Order: sequence, then structure tokens, then C-alpha cells
Amino acid sequence: MAFPHPVNEKAARTVAAVVALVSALALATGWLWLIVPLALGFVARVASGPTFSPVGRFAMWFARRFLGEPRPVSGPPKRFAQAIGAACTVTGAVAWAAGSTAVPTAVLLVMVVFASLESVLALCVGCKLFALLMRTGLVPERVCAECADIRLRA
Repeated sequence: MAFPHPVNEKAARTVAAVVALVSALALATGWLWLIVPLALGFVARVASGPTFSPVGRFAMWFARRFLGEPRPVSGPPKRFAQAIGAACTVTGAVAWAAGSTAVPTAVLLVMVVFASLESVLALCVGCKLFALLMRTGLVPERVCAECADIRLRA
């Protein structure tokens, strides 16, 4: 399954809310092992959007059922943001498995901050970074055109 394009922003914000809450729970309880399912969820969402992610599937259902009409936004920036989350949480999970507490704690703090910004304020920092990469030419123009107008998707 491919990553969706466009993405329902309401579902993406719901995923971010779950990530923020699970990260906060892990920090509050000391259950740093929760970084492992967070990492697996990010990897699943990067690979296929909500298809293999229980949180992604829940978010799609929740947004459809309770948040009204979808608000379509471009998929590639959201996938890029999920990939950043995957890289961070996988690093934290590996560090946790190796016995570290400092690295997973730092990653979970970052997850709380950035996922909260997305879920509460609709501020996707990964998406902003993606836009910067488009402006600098590091992301192909084809992707830039798709992000500028979601109706151009194949």
C-alpha cells in the first residue's frame, strides 16, 4: 500500500495527539519501553500511511466519525514528518534496548513537543522543513508541484 496523497489533516492531527499522549505517559510513568510501539507505528505509517498502523486506522475512523468533513493536505510533507518521527523513535528504541535512559527520554520529550504542536495548533514542523527543502531545491520540482496543488496527484 502506498502512502496516501492527499492526507486528511484531521486524521494526521489525531495521530499526533495519540503520539503526544503516549510519549507523555511514558515520561510520567518511566515506561520508556513505550518508545518501541511508537517507533513501530511511525515505521508502519511511513511505509503505508494508516494501512498497517493501528493508531493510523483509529485516527482515520475517529476523524471520519467525530471530526466532520476531511481537510485534505498534501501527502509528501506528512510522510516526511512521519519519517523524521520514525528516525527519532527508532534511535530512541535502540538506545533503550541497549540500556540507555537519557536518549529515549530526550526523544520522548521531543515527541511530546512536536506532536503537541501538530495536534493542537496544526503546526507540522516536519512539513515546514519539507517546504524549506523544496525551496532550496533538495526536493524535486515534481513533488513541489504536487504539494502546491493536491489535484495534480496521479
